[in-house]
Amino acid sequence: MNKLNFAYLALLILTAQQMLDSSQAFAASDDQTAPTPMNILLLYADDWRHNTLGVAGNSVVKTPTLDQLATEGVRFTHNCVTTSICGISRASLFTGQWMSRHGNRSFKPWQTAWSETFPGLLRENGYYVGHVGKWHNGKLPAENFDFSRSYYGKHWLKQADGSKVHVTQKNENDAMDFLRTRPTDKPFCLTVAFFATHAEDSNPLQFLPQPESMELYENVSIPVAVNATQESFERLPEFVGNEKNEGRNRWHWRFDTPEKYQSMMKNYYRLATEVDTTCGRILAELKEQGLADNTLVIFTTDNGYYHAEHGLADKWYPHQESIRVPLIVNDPRMTKSTRGQTKDEFTLNVDLAPTILAAAGIDAPETMQGSDLGSLYLSEEKPEWRDEFFYEHPMLKSTDFIPASEALVRKDWKYFYWPEFDREQLFDLKNDPIEENDLAANPMHKDKLIEMRKRFAQLKASAH
Repeated sequence: MNKLNFAYLALLILTAQQMLDSSQAFAASDDQTAPTPMNILLLYADDWRHNTLGVAGNSVVKTPTLDQLATEGVRFTHNCVTTSICGISRASLFTGQWMSRHGNRSFKPWQTAWSETFPGLLRENGYYVGHVGKWHNGKLPAENFDFSRSYYGKHWLKQADGSKVHVTQKNENDAMDFLRTRPTDKPFCLTVAFFATHAEDSNPLQFLPQPESMELYENVSIPVAVNATQESFERLPEFVGNEKNEGRNRWHWRFDTPEKYQSMMKNYYRLATEVDTTCGRILAELKEQGLADNTLVIFTTDNGYYHAEHGLADKWYPHQESIRVPLIVNDPRMTKSTRGQTKDEFTLNVDLAPTILAAAGIDAPETMQGSDLGSLYLSEEKPEWRDEFFYEHPMLKSTDFIPASEALVRKDWKYFYWPEFDREQLFDLKNDPIEENDLAANPMHKDKLIEMRKRFAQLKASAH
């Protein structure tokens, strides 16, 4: 080989090496700028209705952390649950399914495969997954989590050393333990499932806040709903509006005198403020660790709550107080102009599983029946969205205790069906938002009743 050919070959080799080095450098640079998978923090309270928030127009309750979270994210004003009770609603949260599909009709494990739940899919895709607090679907399957601590039922819990800790403080302690001991080379998902504001049903005091909260609301008079009356109770169907019904039984525990109502509601709001404070400390820890800008934060609750409306307490039935719950989403992908908005679309607890998976870049399984909420706050164009939904609740123990109830829910009308009694009710929510005037027997609304009955049957069939 002559010198000229040798020099040309050397030049080709050098050029090829430079191109390879450049390609490797670009790939390394590309790796460094690739987006890190988003972390997920689900703050999940118990027995909060949609307006147990200052930002929702409640002038009494103090929830500064959650109010601020709403200004930084998006608040959904018509968020509802598909079944208003602790265990079933939680099963719907994790599976993205109506009760009719996941099969949990009380407080036992659901029938859906774990691999088709959002924590199962996140863990399968490399997430460090934790759950602390209330589970209420049989025994918590600890083997399916990287970090799990389950407890609920009492406001004060006995610790190994004999001392007691408030359940909300334990929620905080365990959440901090998760955040501070998690592996930093993995994205994480943490569900903090509060027990508050659920009552301690076996305790005559019902709601037991921490001592430092007792000054809150001390000199406040809690407003009483206009339909928290005997007359409203007597307008209920006779199988609900009687003294054997568990909703009425618990009304006696909490609300049957003005003095008891004030005492119970103040302690209920104290528990809510304690949850808000703990949420603030958890969010502060995210900021301290530099995680706030890459963590999807969701606050919601498992069901609503009667504050003596219709002469009832607790939840279960399809009235607005029972089915409508808070939902705040703070997503790092939101634009500045989106933050602080409210959205009035019908969103549901079954939407949260596909929303969480989409944020993690994971396809939701076909078994999930909800929809990704991200399209409501990330898209410039308003997507097609539901304007009605099917509600269902099973009978528990007996029809005297808690009869089954179902409903077709719209913003302007609501159709109730009580299956054990073949009883229908119809409410014009636009003119009767507190659901006092049943129009099912009114001949003027016969066509509306027929139309909603037909649509109700269609949505019920599709829930399976």
